[in-house]
Amino acid sequence: MQAILSIDTSCDETSVAVTKGRKVISHIEYSQILLHKKWGGVVPSLARWAHKEKIGMVIEESLRRAARYGVGWDDISAVAVTCGPGLAIALEVGIEWAKKLAREKRKKLIAVNHLEGHLYSVFAQNSQGKPERESKFPYLGLIVSGGHTELVIFKKDLEYEIIGSTLDDAVGEALDKAAKMLGLGYPGGPVIERLAKEINNLDLYKFPRPMWKNQSLNFSFSGLKTSFLYFLRNLSEKEKMNKINYLASSFQEAAFDSILKKVKQAFKIYSLNRIVVGGGVSANMRLRLKLRKLAREISGEVIFPPYKYLCQDNAAMIGVVADLYYRRRWFVKDFSILERVPRAKIDKRYY
Repeated sequence: MQAILSIDTSCDETSVAVTKGRKVISHIEYSQILLHKKWGGVVPSLARWAHKEKIGMVIEESLRRAARYGVGWDDISAVAVTCGPGLAIALEVGIEWAKKLAREKRKKLIAVNHLEGHLYSVFAQNSQGKPERESKFPYLGLIVSGGHTELVIFKKDLEYEIIGSTLDDAVGEALDKAAKMLGLGYPGGPVIERLAKEINNLDLYKFPRPMWKNQSLNFSFSGLKTSFLYFLRNLSEKEKMNKINYLASSFQEAAFDSILKKVKQAFKIYSLNRIVVGGGVSANMRLRLKLRKLAREISGEVIFPPYKYLCQDNAAMIGVVADLYYRRRWFVKDFSILERVPRAKIDKRYY
């Protein structure tokens, strides 16, 4: 089985992995969270600088760890890279390095869609081939991250139909913005989750559920965010701090209930009962609990990434997709025309 070296620089994580099929042989990641924290969000120019500064080191370390399993450049058949969607000037760093390595090492070049990676993150395995998880298509696919909230029909390998997407903010972005309004810093999602858990996820304020009566499968979180902002304006700083757990929990409940409503609709419309969930927000234990409960109600199954790092942006999931591309000989034929596609849809192809 061929080994593939994969690179992901789609946002604020510099990530490199070596994979064989679905097995992750090595995975190294440099997180930029501390760099962006004081600015309250990702600063594109800083992200690009940090990627350029760290990517060489991350590649070397990933290869060094792969060597422990007997995998070196002679065993690597292709270099894969995320080409979109993502932060434009961050994507270009990974693309240029992938082109360079493919030329120098005379390897095939594979360009992968980042959203495909999030769906396939649920099928990734450790170096020992665990967990053993068989694919049972079709699935409903749910991507929940800082930049995306999407529903797709995952028909079979590498075949999707988009049935719903966000009309404005993604759910991860909405959680971060709510946290910022509460003065909780960046990234806000994990802090919101922790505060909500401390009061058992009580929904005291019953904020509006966006798109609740709309029959489409699209999402919207801007109305919820606006309602939250206006509610906070009527509170003193003391009141806000005294009720911060209840505010955080109520916002999270409203956001997640909106997602659950659309998932339930999609199950019914498409006669499905299996769902795969990827993206940074898929690590949230409250969302997992709600989706598991829904799956039980319909005698179905919900599958999450098996390891926490696979929920975030990572090169391992890119490698899993790249293996499927490799088997189909979906290689980049002309390196010179491969460019970033920051707003790419999940079915965008680059070969």
